[in-house]
Amino acid sequence: MKAYVLKAYIRQQGCELHRIGRSRNWQLTANFEQLQTIIAFVDLSNEPSWLWVAKLLKNEYKHLTHDELLRIASTLEDITISALMARSDCTIAQARIIIDELEGLD
Repeated sequence: MKAYVLKAYIRQQGCELHRIGRSRNWQLTANFEQLQTIIAFVDLSNEPSWLWVAKLLKNEYKHLTHDELLRIASTLEDITISALMARSDCTIAQARIIIDELEGLD
């Protein structure tokens, strides 16, 4: 029953969740903000059987494209390199490139 609660919450966020074929594997389609919301929900729920989901989604931060990082940084006011790194788990080099691009220094 706990899995149904998590699946319902994921779908409530506007994400697309569906099973791949007839396997036990699932595919989640979500944007960065939706991923953050799901991770926060899992972390706050203190449900041990869901922690693997949060860990898996946190690993997806490492696969953010340059355009996604740019979009994230542009939505934040007075963004700093360390704040962008904390928010998106990007590298310092990626954060510097994004900040320079936003400031027109590219």
